[in-house]
Amino acid sequence: MGKTTLLNTILADKKSIILNCEKTVINEVLENKNIPGIKQLTGEKAIVVFDEAQKVHQIGELLKILYDENSLAGKIIATGSSSFELAGKITEPLTGRNRKLKLLPVSLNEIKMKDGWLWIEENLESLLLFGQYPAVLTAPESRKEIILSELASDYLYKDILIHERIKNHSLLHKLLKALALQVGSEVSINELGGLLGIASQTVTRYLNLLEKTFVIYQIGTFSSNLRNELKKSKKYFFYDLGIRNAILNNFSPLENRQDIGALWENFCINERIKKNNATQKRINYYFWRTYDGAEIDLLEESGGKLETFEFKWKSKKRIKIPDSFEKKYGKNQLNTITKNNFFELINN
Repeated sequence: MGKTTLLNTILADKKSIILNCEKTVINEVLENKNIPGIKQLTGEKAIVVFDEAQKVHQIGELLKILYDENSLAGKIIATGSSSFELAGKITEPLTGRNRKLKLLPVSLNEIKMKDGWLWIEENLESLLLFGQYPAVLTAPESRKEIILSELASDYLYKDILIHERIKNHSLLHKLLKALALQVGSEVSINELGGLLGIASQTVTRYLNLLEKTFVIYQIGTFSSNLRNELKKSKKYFFYDLGIRNAILNNFSPLENRQDIGALWENFCINERIKKNNATQKRINYYFWRTYDGAEIDLLEESGGKLETFEFKWKSKKRIKIPDSFEKKYGKNQLNTITKNNFFELINN
């Protein structure tokens, strides 16, 4: 969401052109691989954008030709509202020739640059309830629930429903509802299959599809050979909390919610991922837990170094890192993130 608006903003003062591939005249020139015609459309622009590129048949092959023959004067950007379809068309032809960028929901850092940290402090509850999609952030409070309800309907599943020929919308919704209720907890594929009345292989397939369409993401366990560590468990989180709450149809105030701990953990992990993504850090994300209940909400591993986090909506004291973890993996400061110091999420 918001990709075209973002492109128009960042390219406003640059020598660029954005070609909407849904327009018939543009689509025909591109599908015919009419290189002179394409050059006529783009001129000598330094940046050429093919927006809604998935609408062009064999767009991957066309982009490969343009790249290999150095046909255009400038850089080429291909975007698509259907990430599923676009990725399928360009991955193989453009192997070694492309760089993929994720457009995640708006980050705290971006909000801070626009509205300041005070705005974030004053609107933290709204961020936890309605999420951070641009259209929702800028909408009046009275419209946020309506927009999210629309987004959480067929729009959320359209890539999967269209391109994977999955007709059972209600099954996907039930799966997402089950995941939304289990945010912050380990998820059992077999239990989900039993709940939904489908094979575990089908659950796994649906989960993979929902990850590819950037609705959810998973975090696995961090473990070595410590006997009582969980080794193959997974947790699933939502890229946007507004979508998660819309799936549950629950926008109740934080003071009336039983799931504030799960909301807070999902929110904090999202912001760490956005921060590291924006600074192009290659990070592996894990959680850690033992069978006797010792746990760490998030571990970030990079270059053999670990950074650990615990997320508590309210906490009066710093939480000590579990003795069993410290004994196995060495001393490590546990960053305890609460509503009183969550600025550390983007400053560390």
